[in-house]
Amino acid sequence: MSVAPVTYDVVIVGAGPAGAACALALRHSGLRVALLDKGQFPRDKICGDAIPSPTLKHLARLSPAYAAELHELLTPHRADTTHSRLLAPNGRELLIKWHKPAFNSPRLHFDDALLTLVRRHTTTEILEGYTVRDLLPDAAGITLVPAVGAQPPVRAGLVIGCDGANSVVARHLMPQARLNRAHHCAAVRTYYRGVAEAPEHTSDFYFLREYQAGYCWVFPVGGGVYNVGFGVLSEEVAARRLDLKHELRELLATHPHLAPRFTQAEALTPITGFGLPLGGSGRAVHGTRVLLCGDAAALIDPLQGHGIDKAVHSGILAAQQAQRCFRAQHFEADYLARYAQEVQRLIGRELTQRYHLMRFLAGKAWLVNLAVGAARWSWLRRQLVRAVG
Repeated sequence: MSVAPVTYDVVIVGAGPAGAACALALRHSGLRVALLDKGQFPRDKICGDAIPSPTLKHLARLSPAYAAELHELLTPHRADTTHSRLLAPNGRELLIKWHKPAFNSPRLHFDDALLTLVRRHTTTEILEGYTVRDLLPDAAGITLVPAVGAQPPVRAGLVIGCDGANSVVARHLMPQARLNRAHHCAAVRTYYRGVAEAPEHTSDFYFLREYQAGYCWVFPVGGGVYNVGFGVLSEEVAARRLDLKHELRELLATHPHLAPRFTQAEALTPITGFGLPLGGSGRAVHGTRVLLCGDAAALIDPLQGHGIDKAVHSGILAAQQAQRCFRAQHFEADYLARYAQEVQRLIGRELTQRYHLMRFLAGKAWLVNLAVGAARWSWLRRQLVRAVG
C-alpha cells in the first residue's frame, strides 16, 4: 500500500443500527473511533422496517434522551404500532395489543436518524462511501484495505463488524463458511399506497398453508405507505425453486384475504430481495481483534424475522467489550470470548429456543390454526404472546 493508513483505536464497519449503537455506547470511552459504511446516508436497506420495543429500551439505557430524539427525527416517517393482527392458514384472525412502545419506519429514514444521533453526541469519525475490500491482520492491529484505491486504508486495534448479512468482516473471520440454508431466510419487499383495511397502528402477519415456514406481512410505515413482503426459509426456496417475487405477486392477486385489500393499491417501488442469517446457528461472533454484531453475527429472530433490537443490543455489548480490551490491553480471541458469552446469554439462548419453535411449527398449519383459535381465551393468548415475543 502506497498510502499510509489512518489509525484509530476502534473501527466499526457498517453504520446501520448495530454500528450506530456501538458508536453511541463508545461516546465517553476516550477511544478514537471510526465508523465506516459503503453507502451514502440516507440510504435504503431492504427490510420489513419493524422497530421492536427493546430497541428503544436499549438506547434509553445509554441516554434517556436518545429515544425522544429518535421519535422527533422520525415524526414524518414512522407509524406507531399498538397492535399485531395474525391471520392463521384457515383464515381465523387474532388481534394482539402491545403494551410497550414500538413503531415501523423505513430504514432509509430510521438508519439516518440513528446516524444523526452519532453525529450529535459523539466525536466518531464517520466515513461514508467507504467499502472495505480486505482485512490484513498483524501482531499489532488490523489494516482495512478500501475497494477504492484513492481512499486511504485505515488501521485499528479492534475491528467491530456491523456490516450486515454479507459482512466482509465475517468473511475474514470465517473464510470457509458456506451458506447454511436451514438457518437462513430469503425474503422480498416492496412499498404500497392505498392498501384497504389497513389501520396505521396495526402490523399484519399472514401465515400460509402452502409454505413450510415463513409469512407474508403488511406493515404500515407512516404517511399511508405500507411495507409489504414475503419471506420463507432458504432451504425451502432451494428445494422448490421458488421465485419469491412471483410468489408475492401471486399472493397479492389471489389470496382470499389479501387480494381484496390490494385491488386499488398502488405499488410505489419494485419488488426487491434480501437474505437473513437466522439466530440459533452457533455462528462465531469473535476472533483475535474482531467482534461481530447484528446481522453479521446472525442475530435475526427466527420466528418474526426482525433483528434491529438484537443489532442495537449487540452493538452496545461490543462497545463494552472494546473498552475492556483497551483497559487491559488484551485483544486475543480468548480475551474477547467474554463478548461471545454475553451475546449467547443475553441474546443467543433466546434465539436458539425460537429457532427450535419455528422448526416445530414448520409445515404444521393445523397447529398454527389451533394456537390462533385457542388464543380467544385470555390466559392462552398471554402464553402465545410470550412465545411469539
